[in-house]
Amino acid sequence: MTARKQRAKRPALLSRTRPPTIRKNAAALSAKATRNLIRSHHTLLKQRAQALERGDRALVNKLDTEIQANGGLESYQLASKIGQSLDRGGDSSKVLVDWLRPRLAGLENTSSKLRILEVGALSTKNACARIQYFDVTRIDLNSQEPGILKQDFMERPLPLCDQDRFNLISLSLVLNYVPDPVSRGEMLKRSVAFLKKSPPSSSSIPILPSLFLVLPAPCVANSRYLTQQRLQDILSSIGFDLVKNKQSSKLIYQLWEYSGEREPKEFKKEILNPGKTRNNFAIVIKKKGS
Repeated sequence: MTARKQRAKRPALLSRTRPPTIRKNAAALSAKATRNLIRSHHTLLKQRAQALERGDRALVNKLDTEIQANGGLESYQLASKIGQSLDRGGDSSKVLVDWLRPRLAGLENTSSKLRILEVGALSTKNACARIQYFDVTRIDLNSQEPGILKQDFMERPLPLCDQDRFNLISLSLVLNYVPDPVSRGEMLKRSVAFLKKSPPSSSSIPILPSLFLVLPAPCVANSRYLTQQRLQDILSSIGFDLVKNKQSSKLIYQLWEYSGEREPKEFKKEILNPGKTRNNFAIVIKKKGS
């Protein structure tokens, strides 16, 4: 296989799929306006990714103009922040804190810290920030405030030792932003490299390396290509076991523990749940070399 073909098959970086951003004055958004802005941004982003994959530069430029007219990435982030405010249901990390607090009882009296990598962080003041034994590293493609590192998770240097890895990775409303199924699979597989490999001991954090995953409920409950069982099969093949699961009318919250490398499997995009009203959200896992 030529080097050119190998490059063509490499999953796109998140930063390559995100459009240019513009800065607009923040205005109060109603719940309906917030939902419409987020939905419209996702639709335009998917269309842009498809055009980019086809090499249709003219359409990419046209969609970039539409995305900017719609407020760009910053307006999307503003809508997401508003959606996570207390009067709109609160931030998703509160669920994570509620799940972990009983299991980490006693750490407040020690020097041990739960190291968390929060991908797609929007704020340094969420529920995790208020737990003294949490050591949170926050990254996002378009940092909104000091304390959030501007970084593409798919470009973040791989850790060289266990001290540089994390006890937990948070992908809260991040995977659904990734515009294509293959890149979503690559993100899930890449997260394993950033998790600690040493098993917990009496002197360390008493939980297995974990992944906190939050998705819009329709991504799993109303997709042609993804069901809860398929999601579980995908993450199980990577080495994860589901230990906590919660679904609201809008979101699915899950906590997965990593128990070790398993036999890799391939998951293609295939119809599992047919229906005209269903969406096309999918996750594809490719074997190495395929």
